[in-house]
Amino acid sequence: MSRRQYQPGDWVVFRITKFGDHPGPRAENVIPARHGDSYRYTVDKFWIVVGFTTDGQLSLRTRRGKEHVVATNDLRLRKANLWERWRYRARFEEIQRTQFAGLAGQGEPKSRSTVMSGG
Repeated sequence: MSRRQYQPGDWVVFRITKFGDHPGPRAENVIPARHGDSYRYTVDKFWIVVGFTTDGQLSLRTRRGKEHVVATNDLRLRKANLWERWRYRARFEEIQRTQFAGLAGQGEPKSRSTVMSGG
């Protein structure tokens, strides 16, 4: 997707790969390690587009006010579909409340990170 297809305020889903001993209830694509000690799995994160960086990447805000910078063509990023917008509406609305509180000076983002591109 190009920059034009994302606008500030868009609800997006970012799929993160995690590793751990105990995948949570939202874990998908769970793959055990060779000896069964841990797992690799993916989790969908529900974020909102805040804007664009000077080099054209997306700035995304999380539910807890963190910001991530992601390339617009990252394959792990997509707009939330109708089902996700309905089912996870409360999550997205919580991010919007956090965002507006930050604009009022009551809750600045805790950190800003760049999500590394996956191969």
